[in-house]
Amino acid sequence: MSADGWSPSAVQLDREAYRQRRSVRSAAIAAASTTVLLGGVTLAVVTSPGWERVRETYFSWDKAVDSFPAVLDGLWLNIRVMVVCAVVIVALSLTVAIMRTLRGPVAFPLRLLGTVYVDVFRGLPLLLVLFLLGFGGPALNLSGLPRSALFWGCTALVLSYSAYVAEVFRAGIESVHPSQRLAGRSLGLSSTQTLRHVVLPQAWRRVLPPLMNDLVSLQKDSGLIAVLGVVDAIRAAQIETARDFNYTPYVVAGVLFICLTIPMARATDWYARKQGFHGAGGMV
Repeated sequence: MSADGWSPSAVQLDREAYRQRRSVRSAAIAAASTTVLLGGVTLAVVTSPGWERVRETYFSWDKAVDSFPAVLDGLWLNIRVMVVCAVVIVALSLTVAIMRTLRGPVAFPLRLLGTVYVDVFRGLPLLLVLFLLGFGGPALNLSGLPRSALFWGCTALVLSYSAYVAEVFRAGIESVHPSQRLAGRSLGLSSTQTLRHVVLPQAWRRVLPPLMNDLVSLQKDSGLIAVLGVVDAIRAAQIETARDFNYTPYVVAGVLFICLTIPMARATDWYARKQGFHGAGGMV
């Protein structure tokens, strides 16, 4: 019995006990089925005729230990690329999204520019943009801009991802009911103030989960700058592999990327569940 004199009834206690038994039973079944599945897959792999050769080539512990420092150092570059590019992508994509949501004939050139930008860079494969800018950008020898492959690789990531993220922002802005804008204007706010203080805060909250998913994708795609010769985690793994043609460093790089992306993905799922993103308004 609680301090206020209330205590659950026998029916309520039976329900809670039943739910607890069901939860334990479900967890046991899930654990058993997962063990059987993973055990079957593992058994099929380790008993295959070529397993010993694959184990030596892809899962050599000594090679993993030797290549780990170089791959980890390259991963640190991937992390820095992701952080810097993410900041620039948010700024550029939000600008493009606002350009595409402007109203009135005077804003038509801005809407057209934003639409062309989104259409072009969403239509081009990221790898192709990396090749075009990574090899063509330094050849332009533009005054005031670096000629390093790292700079132009980051530029390619920013331009490509901004086109996608701009559409996410635009969807969030347009999901805010027009009455919110009218309410802001009725309070004496200008169009810019209404956008800043009324529309964008609501849009940001609604699009944060998909933005976090894009951040996970950016973390993985940052490894594509290796095609330009930048020594990141993938390039470092390639260099280590070329020493004796043992592909274990690639596995090491993959494991390190997974160690980064899985926590980020779970954080995204947790935030989405916490905020209850569903329904017409995007929020409970």
